[in-house]
Amino acid sequence: MHQQREPSASESYFWPSVWAIGLHLLIFGMLFVSFAMTPELPEAKPIVQATLYQLKSKSQATTQTNQKIAGEAKKSAARQTEVEQMEQKKVEQEAIKAAEQKKEEAAQKADEAKKSEEAKKADEAKKADEAKKADDAKKAAEAKKELADIAKKKADDEAKKAAEEEAKKAAEEAKKKIVEDAKKKAAEDAKKKSEADEAKKKIAEDAKKKAAADAAKKKSQDAARKAAEDKKAQALADLLSDTPQRQQALADEQGDETAGSFDDLIRSRAAEGWARPPSARKGMTVVLQIGMLPDGTVTTVSVAKSSGDGPFDASAVAAVKNIGRLTEMQGMKPSDFAPYRSFKMTFTPEDLAL
Repeated sequence: MHQQREPSASESYFWPSVWAIGLHLLIFGMLFVSFAMTPELPEAKPIVQATLYQLKSKSQATTQTNQKIAGEAKKSAARQTEVEQMEQKKVEQEAIKAAEQKKEEAAQKADEAKKSEEAKKADEAKKADEAKKADDAKKAAEAKKELADIAKKKADDEAKKAAEEEAKKAAEEAKKKIVEDAKKKAAEDAKKKSEADEAKKKIAEDAKKKAAADAAKKKSQDAARKAAEDKKAQALADLLSDTPQRQQALADEQGDETAGSFDDLIRSRAAEGWARPPSARKGMTVVLQIGMLPDGTVTTVSVAKSSGDGPFDASAVAAVKNIGRLTEMQGMKPSDFAPYRSFKMTFTPEDLAL
């Protein structure tokens, strides 16, 4: 619906003005018709004529004078009547001219009013057309928006559906991957368990072999120690029962043998207290600098020449330090002990009963 527009001041006075002009034109038209239909009246006779009929008894001169005066009066009255008629015609012509002018003005105003009305109607039609176009544009925009909303909703639904399908596919792949990973982990765990069992079995076998080797070596060391002690006791007996020269020779020989047996004893004791590091390999060699007291106490142990493997060197140093004191060295002659006050000892994994 269009909003009702209030008329302007010119539009409010338009129709009253048209009606006023029309009424004036009607009046002037009727006046013109009345003038045209008015019958011609006889010329008015001067009043003095009646007076002249009453003067018949007067003298001839007076009569002539009066006739002359009457003729003059008649002429004057005729001229006056003619002037009046001319003025009346002039007034009528001016009235007709004014009426025609007013008629033309009224026609012009009516034409202007008609044009104004047509312009108004055209403007209203234009506004109505513009309003219609605006309404159509609004409806088209609303329809376009509705189509866009429908398209957007459809796209959102398709995207949501695609996302759900993708999520479902991803979940299935993840589930499949979890199952595969679980299978792989189970296989790896089984393999690790098998390897661990093998390693444990191997360690047990190695420990059993090492225990047997340690037992055999200890037995051999005990036998060697006993043989050395027996030999020492025999040498001492021979030393006490023989000549001084024989005793000196036997003492020197016994000193050399004792020195060799002490080297073996130190290696044996170090092997007993050695903890093998994981990096230890056959063929490694470390040279240790060892310091001792005459009572057999180990005072200092340091690396004189490294094997190139720190953990192995440290394990060898710790093994010698763990000896503490060799009671077998007590009672040695100063000359026999002198080499052991500070000496070098070479250790290898084989020496340490690997």
